[in-house]
Amino acid sequence: MEAKVEAINRINELNEIFRPLQPEQRITELYRHFSADEVMLTSSFAATSAYLLHLFSVYQPAQEVLFIDTGYHFKETLIYKEYLTNIYGLQTKEVRAEGWKHEFTTTDETWKKDPDYCCTINKVEPLEKLKEAHQVWISGLMSWQSDRRSSLDVFEDRGGILKFYPLLDVTREQREAYIKDHLLPFHPLQNKGYFSIGCTHCTKPGLGREGRWNNSPKTECGLHL
Repeated sequence: MEAKVEAINRINELNEIFRPLQPEQRITELYRHFSADEVMLTSSFAATSAYLLHLFSVYQPAQEVLFIDTGYHFKETLIYKEYLTNIYGLQTKEVRAEGWKHEFTTTDETWKKDPDYCCTINKVEPLEKLKEAHQVWISGLMSWQSDRRSSLDVFEDRGGILKFYPLLDVTREQREAYIKDHLLPFHPLQNKGYFSIGCTHCTKPGLGREGRWNNSPKTECGLHL
């Protein structure tokens, strides 16, 4: 606990160090300040995931990648996860809700009545214990993806853990150029008009994040709030 508090107390210092760096440099620099077992990397293996995962496969290949299996992913997402895991040699580990809790959301169809609660059970809660064991949580969020994300810094205190966004200031154009230059594979659903991909019940085709939680004011699953 002391180490986590100390890390959060360094947030201003860390942001000063990391803001001028490029994503590749930020990833390398992170492990000069924190050991690998203090760092947690999560990925949804969705439309923009290949970029960050490719960077880690090159600059920190031993880093474990946590995939939250909500039980409601598109089959294309699960295929894409296996494909990226294999071609990049990722150390992927699946994280799930307790079986009875997930079953409740299925029989109750919680995503229709209370999508926030469904996300809490199937995404947020499974990570809580893992968050307690780590000081830094890495995410591939980029500032242009939503209004809330545009207000973030490279490091932020998020509920007692240090969130790290190495791609935060990467522009859409820079991301697309990286994908093209490194021949990164697209998520299969992008060809069908899906550009932000979550669970089957709550994702429709759409540009940006407009296809997520369609006809609902909800914009985030709760992991990054």
